[in-house]
Amino acid sequence: MSATQPVAVKLAPEVRARIKALAEARDRSPHWLMREAIAQYVEREEKRESFRQDALRAWSAYQETGIHVSAEDADAWLARLEEGEDAEPPEARS
Repeated sequence: MSATQPVAVKLAPEVRARIKALAEARDRSPHWLMREAIAQYVEREEKRESFRQDALRAWSAYQETGIHVSAEDADAWLARLEEGEDAEPPEARS
């Protein structure tokens, strides 16, 4: 059994032509270009979804506990880091 399985994708003729032209310019096959594009898209969207889930969990935790870091404290800490200071993060409060 093969590790990969074929999948059909219907593309508009102009998109297909653009893929073919780009593949030729990169000395790759259109197939390689499409696989690479899909793999990069999936990886990027998985990271985006993970970030979204982290944000939802953080919001839920804040709603339950009220524990937070103020925007002013966070900005001041980030400014110190930006200046190269090895600053400790601000303490959370409720």
